[in-house]
Amino acid sequence: MPKKVLDVGNCGPDHSAIRGLIERNFDADVTQAHGLEDTMEMMQQSNFDLVLVNRKLDQDYSDGLRIIEEIKLDDGLRTVPVMLITNFEEHQDLARKAGAETGFGKLSLDSPATIDHLAQWLS
Repeated sequence: MPKKVLDVGNCGPDHSAIRGLIERNFDADVTQAHGLEDTMEMMQQSNFDLVLVNRKLDQDYSDGLRIIEEIKLDDGLRTVPVMLITNFEEHQDLARKAGAETGFGKLSLDSPATIDHLAQWLS
């Protein structure tokens, strides 16, 4: 059965790139969410194996870290692995402090290291 990934807050082209990376390399389906409300609703309705959250949400440029914090505060969702998508290490540090796994940046989408990293949750 394919793994399920939720991609949160990315614009159309970035979502397509992330979906392509994951679906080419893993038996996984990628679903898109845009903000806090639809993310939480989708996570309540379906079990995801991994959630990827953009640092700045495309819909309103709000901070994706808030979504990670809300997921980690929810007793039913806190064990779901979540990653922040950002090239900035200081934001990765903040996400890890909020309970996220180490994420990756869009500049490293084509890196074999990113695929190896994602394999921990998607293989």
